[in-house]
Amino acid sequence: MSAPTIVVDDSAVDPHADLWFAEPPGFLPLPLDTLLPEPGSRAADALRAAAAPFLDSAPDDTVRLRFVAHVAAGQQLLAALRAAGTVHCALGLHRDDVGDAGDGLPLVSWFTVSWRATAVAPRAATAARAVAPVSGFDRVEYRELPCGPASLGEAILTPPAGTPLPQQPLLQLRAHLPHPDGKRLAVLALSTTALARREQYRAILRRIVETVCFRNPLEERPPKG
Repeated sequence: MSAPTIVVDDSAVDPHADLWFAEPPGFLPLPLDTLLPEPGSRAADALRAAAAPFLDSAPDDTVRLRFVAHVAAGQQLLAALRAAGTVHCALGLHRDDVGDAGDGLPLVSWFTVSWRATAVAPRAATAARAVAPVSGFDRVEYRELPCGPASLGEAILTPPAGTPLPQQPLLQLRAHLPHPDGKRLAVLALSTTALARREQYRAILRRIVETVCFRNPLEERPPKG
């Protein structure tokens, strides 16, 4: 079996980055800065240019306005995520091919990385506090990773009645990794409506969490030769 292809994203050499991780196949990163440009900026002009072919190909104004409304709704969601401290998000698309129950249909998930400020405390205590019983998580797991202590938990959420969101249970898995500075917490969340595949999604999140570094791993590689 051939070795998996590893693609190094441009963000890996971002001098302002505070966290590095590897994303497994099947996830499409959504560039927040590109999709949420400042009005009048070059990025805003580029986004309009990218959307122009879709608008021009629309058969009528009704379809064109519907497309614009969908884009605006997506931007509102991304803006809310960024306001809550999200620095990375990706759309997951995998084929359901597990065991005899797999029907080959696509499974959709949503992966985010966020920062949260925390009170200064030992990292292990911060990780444990994040999944305390009052947090609403179950199937809690504590791990000691190369980057430090971490805690994982999961919850089944249902959108409040009266909202435009589908009243469909949502599985959310979260990993909490305290930063070495003791003042903030990295939260890696994976959400999906495919509740029957919770074990597989938990394994995906574990796989991502195990790659997390708080120091640029590219700078720590030994020299060749």
